[in-house]
Amino acid sequence: MNVTPSATDPMETLLRMLDLSDAGGAQTDEDVFVGLGDASAPRPRLFGGQVLAQSIMAAARTVGEDQLVHSMHGYFLRPGDAASPLTFGVQRLRDGRSFAARRTHAYQGGVPILSLIASFQRPDSGLEHQEAMPSGIVAPETLPTSAELLGGIDHPVARAWAYERPFDIRHIGHNIYFDVKGEHVAHTAVWLKTLGPMPADQNLHRAALAYASDYVLLEPSLRRHGINWATPGISVASLDHAMWWHRPVQVDDWLLYVAESPSASEARGLNLGRFYTRDGVLVASVAQEGMIRIPEGTPHD
Repeated sequence: MNVTPSATDPMETLLRMLDLSDAGGAQTDEDVFVGLGDASAPRPRLFGGQVLAQSIMAAARTVGEDQLVHSMHGYFLRPGDAASPLTFGVQRLRDGRSFAARRTHAYQGGVPILSLIASFQRPDSGLEHQEAMPSGIVAPETLPTSAELLGGIDHPVARAWAYERPFDIRHIGHNIYFDVKGEHVAHTAVWLKTLGPMPADQNLHRAALAYASDYVLLEPSLRRHGINWATPGISVASLDHAMWWHRPVQVDDWLLYVAESPSASEARGLNLGRFYTRDGVLVASVAQEGMIRIPEGTPHD
């Protein structure tokens, strides 16, 4: 069955979400910003990557233009409502000659849903080394798009993943949308980039990468146990998220996203990821622990 693509421009939606309002200059002991939710989301729960990216952009509004986010550590405290706007309170923890630290709380309904600390740095020079990019990776142009895989399915989640995401995501090997084929391994890899060009602002690119990092990061924990996203009754939620940006990032060019899960226990899965440019430059690393609950009796390894 053919499904009509969304009339909404996903890139326009992404950029609008990340363009925060200053709430009319409101300020207490924090700098206050307001961001949009995502009323078009197929599920009522706010996408975690969105609130991460918006919290980074809120913090970035309070530092110098030459200071770039290089690390962030955040905890998801409550599920967010996709249809409601968000308020961000930024506390200026420290301003040094090279580094600046900010704490951002994202609020909905007067309560925090995310608490995040981010560090920003002016460009500097020093030691250089990196983990090598995996070898034997096929080119993204040879792989099917999400729209090609999911576009014919008349279901709101499939439609959203096919047409409403601002990123083109292409799995290397089989995806786990509906089943897990082949060996049940604790790793996954995708190529991704935005559907269109992005403004030159490097903090915007880094925030957008944080947004995208939440798409598939829990997949290694699921794949290892033969669990797919369509498993009836599955309950999955991000608990925390940490990210480090090592080098300049361009999210409107292809990036290889490789991830692995070294451990799963107590209904939690730990997943680690790395982002590489096409020519093998390691630009960012990420870590996340997620809650994964499956109904009793669900087959798994």
